[in-house]
Amino acid sequence: MVNKKINELQGIDTILFDLDGTLINTIDLILDSFLHTMETYYPGEYTRKDVISFIGPPLSETFINLDPSKVEEMTKTYRAFNHEKHDELVKEYEGVIETLEALEKNNYKMAIVTTKRRDTAMKGMKLMGMDKFFNVVISLDEVVNYKPHPEPLEKAMKALGANPANTLMVGDSKHDILGGKNAGTKTAGVAWSIQGREYMESYEPDILLESMPDLLDYLGVSK
Repeated sequence: MVNKKINELQGIDTILFDLDGTLINTIDLILDSFLHTMETYYPGEYTRKDVISFIGPPLSETFINLDPSKVEEMTKTYRAFNHEKHDELVKEYEGVIETLEALEKNNYKMAIVTTKRRDTAMKGMKLMGMDKFFNVVISLDEVVNYKPHPEPLEKAMKALGANPANTLMVGDSKHDILGGKNAGTKTAGVAWSIQGREYMESYEPDILLESMPDLLDYLGVSK
């Protein structure tokens, strides 16, 4: 598969990464935070399977669909639990740091494009020791429109001096893949998405990564 697809990434010199579920394993933290919030406001009504669909968009989008009058209240409940449990529940994905090291060594331009607030994003990046790789982080509180709108990707590319034709967006949700398509970049989905492989494939990313080091193979970068 890699040999067949490698030509599709020729000329790529810039990589934009989603954060949660892509570079750092925050799945348990996010699901537990949603379950805690749902149990607070809708006791006994939501299961782990039910809240999987909440992953991807900003909290405001999820909570406004539940109760527009309680968006701020539910967001505070979610974030209080999320921050309290953050360091306990966040885990690393195997091969991510090694991949970022290889990309940095080979002079790839890199940025984070996330629907998290900057403070929370930086907390996770520092915990996993990957903040040193990213001088550019485009977070929810720095844009008017979030993924899949092209604005955050375009802002990241502008900061990096990158061209969409030479840029790859890597992520675990439809927001990342569609965001890349809308911004004119190549796209890479990750097979470890909590939504599942078929979900990622349905949005037709240019490539699908089985593990993060696969990215190096597609780019022709030595590990």
